Amino acid sequence: MTERKKKVLDLGKIREEIDSIDSRIVQLFEERMKLAEEVAEFKIETGKAVFDKKREDEKLSALTAMAGSDFNACGVRELFSHIMSISRKRQYQLLAEHGREPNLGYELVEKLPVEHARVVFQGVEGAYSFAAMHTYFGKDIDSFHVKTFKDAMEAIRSGRADYAVLPIENSTAGSVQDCYDLLAEYEHSIVGEQIIEIDHALLGVKGASLSDIRSVTSHPQALAQCRKYLENHPDWEQREYLNTALAAKQVAEEQDITRAAIASRYAAEYFGLDVLNDKPLSREGNSTRFIIVSGRHIYTPEASKISICLELPHRSGTLYNILSHVIYNNLNMTKIESRPIPERNWEYRFFVDFEGNLNESAVRNALLGIEQEAVSLRVLGNY
Repeated sequence: MTERKKKVLDLGKIREEIDSIDSRIVQLFEERMKLAEEVAEFKIETGKAVFDKKREDEKLSALTAMAGSDFNACGVRELFSHIMSISRKRQYQLLAEHGREPNLGYELVEKLPVEHARVVFQGVEGAYSFAAMHTYFGKDIDSFHVKTFKDAMEAIRSGRADYAVLPIENSTAGSVQDCYDLLAEYEHSIVGEQIIEIDHALLGVKGASLSDIRSVTSHPQALAQCRKYLENHPDWEQREYLNTALAAKQVAEEQDITRAAIASRYAAEYFGLDVLNDKPLSREGNSTRFIIVSGRHIYTPEASKISICLELPHRSGTLYNILSHVIYNNLNMTKIESRPIPERNWEYRFFVDFEGNLNESAVRNALLGIEQEAVSLRVLGNY
């Protein structure tokens, strides 16, 4: 028998032994899970919390000490951390089945109450938020505009508006971070969303041409989205403004042939400007997702996306453990965003979107687990 064949036979034997050990591990794991269910029954009767960090840390230290090498010690800690995490998830499921569910503070309604509603949007007529509002609510909606995103949130807080339309994400320039911060600051909820295709145009006064332009004004996001086009005109001064439509309005008011704005073609028509660009300003597929915000915490039976905001303990692995509640409940996470927490250096607030409806048991199980293990949890909306 050659040395090579002998090694193959030895490898086969080793694999048989591994398979045997794995079978025993599965059997022991199932025995452990049965005991975890008994623990859950005790906690249901006594009201004791599922997550006991002190107990788990002590257990992990004791198990780690049994390992024969530093490498195996790390492996043992990781293995049993996962086992404990799975055990907690099963306990959360059992608690939910016995009515121990999170108090989400949301009311199920048949449909959104939009009749006679008043809607606020940031910017002016001609802005993309204006177009998003008309697309979502229809053109006959009672609306008014404000200067900043914060003003829109304040309008809901004060009762001057029932809904606000805010941009939250662009497909090329990324997230609108100010709006994420405002979602954390205000106790409002997301009740809908609207995606608008962004068709930026270079707008100038009547009779202007590309050769006349010396400066271009727009919102920073729009300037970023049109970066490739603007690189072909390095002599143009780029000026940031609060809103694309406001930039167009300013050009229309100043009637300066050397000034241009990047805004929508709708704004060109609204403010009486010419479209000057001879080729697209940004790549195809550029779109912005707008959220519809309300002061009421409501959702409909058709709602299929959930947005949450959470803060985590400042420890290694906590984000993974939290997100695993989404995974183990077979929910599809569609987005995660982080924002620094003011006055707490190097700590972050996370915004997570996943598919589901608050009426679904899997969603409620996931939220129960997250609520128990996060420092704080807020459901931002189900829409």
